[in-house]
Amino acid sequence: MKPCVRVSKFRHVFGQAAKNDQCYDDIRVSRVTWDSSFCSVNPKFVAIIVEASGGGAFLVLPLSKTGRIDKSYPTVCGHTGPVLDVDWCPHNDHVIASSSEDCTIMVWEIPENGLLTPLSTPVVVLEHHSKRVGIITWHPTARNVLLSAGCDNQIVIWNVGTGEAMITLEDQHPDMIYNVCWNRNGSLICTSCKDKTIRVIDPRQEKIIAEKEKPHEGARPMRVIFMSDGNLLTTGFSRMSERQLALWNMKNMDEPMHLLDIDTSNGVLLPFYDPDTSVVYLCGKGDSSIRYFEVTDESPFIHYLSTYSSKEPQRGMGYMPKTGLDVNKCEIARFYKLLERKCEPIVMTVPRKSDLFQDDLYPNTAGPEPALEAEEWFEGRDGEPQLISLKEAYVPTKARELKVVKRNVLECKNSENSAKAASSTVSNKSGGQLEELLNEIKSLKAMVSCQEKRIIKLEEHIGNMGV
Repeated sequence: MKPCVRVSKFRHVFGQAAKNDQCYDDIRVSRVTWDSSFCSVNPKFVAIIVEASGGGAFLVLPLSKTGRIDKSYPTVCGHTGPVLDVDWCPHNDHVIASSSEDCTIMVWEIPENGLLTPLSTPVVVLEHHSKRVGIITWHPTARNVLLSAGCDNQIVIWNVGTGEAMITLEDQHPDMIYNVCWNRNGSLICTSCKDKTIRVIDPRQEKIIAEKEKPHEGARPMRVIFMSDGNLLTTGFSRMSERQLALWNMKNMDEPMHLLDIDTSNGVLLPFYDPDTSVVYLCGKGDSSIRYFEVTDESPFIHYLSTYSSKEPQRGMGYMPKTGLDVNKCEIARFYKLLERKCEPIVMTVPRKSDLFQDDLYPNTAGPEPALEAEEWFEGRDGEPQLISLKEAYVPTKARELKVVKRNVLECKNSENSAKAASSTVSNKSGGQLEELLNEIKSLKAMVSCQEKRIIKLEEHIGNMGV
């Protein structure tokens, strides 16, 4: 007889909340009404946007710093307006970017053991947006490339190493941008917008490759993410305010490959995608559950697996990269659920009796090494993620020091370069210092020139408005 239930190794994924002593307590989670996740996690730290008087701030806690967090615990507090989004750099566990209502993006270096004193001086401040910046996301494979999207309906792609806005997408979105997502190798981005349209854009060509009006009929915010095969997954609302999940083929956007009605709740569904296992987790703001689905290449393509439910609704959610999971416990996902005064880890495991490494659960995954430098990507090159095996369990790399070298403030130390630099310094120390100073002056002049051009452009814009 034909089996009625589709066979899947993820059907019996077991979700469990951490015990109280493994949670982060007494945290005043931000009350800003913004549909970001308010939390970002990597194998070393968890960052949580918190309430702050007189500006914006976020907490950065080492993962081991569980229990009650003292009210005087130091924060990252350089913004003058509430922080709206934070994102850890995938290529350096100590670098995090934040964006704010003060229209700026700041990039920070976190010390090896976390903060001992408040951190108010960023490594670099990125200024270009004229309205609040609600979205930031690092490039998946190129070092020091950061994307930001603001309420000025612009997307800016930065070379963080030089502090320059390299690409500005001004004309593609007539209304507020809800979310932006890179594809697997970072050659394309997909966006959802308040004009009820999703778009696929080649950012270096500044060209829209594909778009779909009204992938979901409802007026409430949508989300769109890339699958590893290039398809698009969207969450949104029907005309009757039912929450929906849909899969789209980028080459033919007339009809969805599959459309699924979920429920009638109000919260925006935030999708978290694991490209190694093709499992999608949906976390709704204000929900108390996490639903998960497997996406396959066989009809109906989206297969419901199960739901993790708890009592308290979530204010936000952080998603641990694969490299931060405990492979010895068959952990396939870990979430950091934000409650009103607490952050609660939730572990998703696949029950297995064997103590051996489970190859089918852990195919090679994207590691911390970038495939490209920023300059190579802006010149048109693409690089696939540098894959690593999790068989020996991932060990976070040693703290990569941020240093000013010529114009690249986030270039990580390379042992060969360090050796060469050391030998040249010994032979010609004063000459090296002079060259470094001249390069710094050149970099500052370039930055000033860039800002002057921006001022002229804004003045022309004001003139055209007849002010």
